Amino acid sequence: MTVIPIALFATAAAIAAPQVVAVKVDGMIGPITVEIIGHALDQAAHENAAAVLLRLNTPGGLMDSSREITSKIVASRVPVIAYVTPSGGRAASAGFFLLESADIAAMSPGTNTGASSPVLLTGQMDPVMRKKVENDASAWLRSIVSKRGRNADLAEQTIRDAKAFSEKEALENRLIDVVAPDESKLLDQLEGKLVARFDGRMDVLHTAGAEIADYRPTARERIIDAVQDPNVGFILLALGAIGIYAEFTAPGLIFPGVIGGILALLGLSSLAVLPINWIGAALLILGVALFVLEAKFTSHGILGIGGTVSMILGALLLINGPPSVTIHLSTALAVCIPFAAITMFLMALAIRARRNKIIMNHGGLLDEIGEARTALAPAGTVFVHGEYWNAESSAPVEAGAQVRVVGVDGLKLRVEPKPRT
Repeated sequence: MTVIPIALFATAAAIAAPQVVAVKVDGMIGPITVEIIGHALDQAAHENAAAVLLRLNTPGGLMDSSREITSKIVASRVPVIAYVTPSGGRAASAGFFLLESADIAAMSPGTNTGASSPVLLTGQMDPVMRKKVENDASAWLRSIVSKRGRNADLAEQTIRDAKAFSEKEALENRLIDVVAPDESKLLDQLEGKLVARFDGRMDVLHTAGAEIADYRPTARERIIDAVQDPNVGFILLALGAIGIYAEFTAPGLIFPGVIGGILALLGLSSLAVLPINWIGAALLILGVALFVLEAKFTSHGILGIGGTVSMILGALLLINGPPSVTIHLSTALAVCIPFAAITMFLMALAIRARRNKIIMNHGGLLDEIGEARTALAPAGTVFVHGEYWNAESSAPVEAGAQVRVVGVDGLKLRVEPKPRT
């Protein structure tokens, strides 16, 4: 007798709890952002979600990527709600295009949007080129904003005059639809709202009390999204260079070389898509050269300081582009100063080791105690004085046993088992 009521209750609960798929755009907009948002829209369509919640907090990004994203948004089967959040966040430049392309444009208190004038990543635009780019971007933005029933004339001023708006100004001037303090209240305010889709359909939003399901990017998307920031790329490149250099100064460690190679390639992949200023690159190379000279010659720190300053300037000048895609001063200082100290320390060790080799060739290794890394029967490899050597033993030696150096023949040591005491 209770089966039917329970089934009806379960059905009513399912109907009363719509699902909203949320996806975050936090940072620079690039090719990987296109992929992440596209997959989130596909997931929402597959799961018959009530809407997609696009959380925006971005300084902008690449115009081509923004065009691809807006195309996906306007073609989405599921209504898209763009929400600038948290307080203190922004949807600037390319982020403004994403905000205006959504079915619902919303902002939280203390946020801002606009300032969407196109900027070349390399050099300056001449007046004719700037006019062409601005006209193209303006026509694109007007077509989107007018279709959404918002203020197209004022939206165009964000391109022509780089105008920006607080959430209150954007709401008063019909650039957005809603101001809400948090996501739950936003979804409650949108309950029952009629939305005109780009394909002519009219949808009614049912979002009150909706369950928000965060889109989980794949491992590949998370990695690429993390390293697309040039600041992260520069950090990875510096760490990779230290790892590779550590492997060269102490061959056989393996781990620093492997990790360093991986980090260096990830850093290069981040910086390779951005326009490189070769003056900045030359300053970085000069900085490393000065570190080498500091370790080799006594300059009382002058060469080291000069190398550090050169590297910091090189980092700041490395990328041609707007502030959103350049390396920050804080990043340059945090990377270059430790890099200088570590590089000079490793270089000093390497130079000292080379000087020690001259002494060792004249008997400095005699009577040194080492460890057999392979079985000596009679030839194999030993580890002596922090280095690997080919060796030949006067008697069989097991791997891991200690040996004593009794002679040096070029690059081969003559050893014997260390007597037990």
